[in-house]
Amino acid sequence: MDELKQKIALFIDADNAPASKFEDVLSEVANYGVVTIRKAYGNWKSPTLKAWEDLLHEYAIQPIQQYDLTKGKNASDIALVIDAMDVMYTKQIDVMCFVSSDCDFTPMVTRALAEGKVVLGFGERKTPAAFVNACSKFLFLDEEKEKTKTTVKPKNIKSDTRLINLLRQAIEATEDEEGWAALGPVGSNISNKTSFDTRNYGFKNLSSLFKAIDLFELKRGPNNSFLVKNVRNK
Repeated sequence: MDELKQKIALFIDADNAPASKFEDVLSEVANYGVVTIRKAYGNWKSPTLKAWEDLLHEYAIQPIQQYDLTKGKNASDIALVIDAMDVMYTKQIDVMCFVSSDCDFTPMVTRALAEGKVVLGFGERKTPAAFVNACSKFLFLDEEKEKTKTTVKPKNIKSDTRLINLLRQAIEATEDEEGWAALGPVGSNISNKTSFDTRNYGFKNLSSLFKAIDLFELKRGPNNSFLVKNVRNK
């Protein structure tokens, strides 16, 4: 299906997501298709949701009222999951998008993936890792993301064992006899394994990320495309 014609359902945990970043969410989601369902969950009588309330009419978001009936229990999360499951099975939806930082929606995400849906996640860096990794793609929305490009040093990225292993494995899976791998297939290999986006590390694209790490060699290949090689294999 043409991505621009894909139908998207957007579910917002307003209690646990920054309203100030909603335009960033819409900008990213627009790359996947058209948002046909927009719902935001929370106790709309709470003054803490005033920023989200101001966005409801502007972006045609349907507010779903959930009272805080029991201390320590988030009724909004439960309502969101019920509605998401209902939409998944009763509506013609191709992409499901969840905006939340606190709740672990992993079981719901894995079920959506099993049904052939693309699952996009957005939240702050406190979001449970299992939820982040389960999504087809997850983008961090907190301010740290904005500052990462200038504050994170390559040596700190090199110390991220999980990231380095992920990059190396993707190269090994797609490299030619000389150890060179085209950047496109490398990126696809990574995306097929886990939620991954170079912007979460402060880089615009995969080539910029590889350039910042001296563990890899990058060069131009056919049609001016990038090829990457694991330095330790040289």
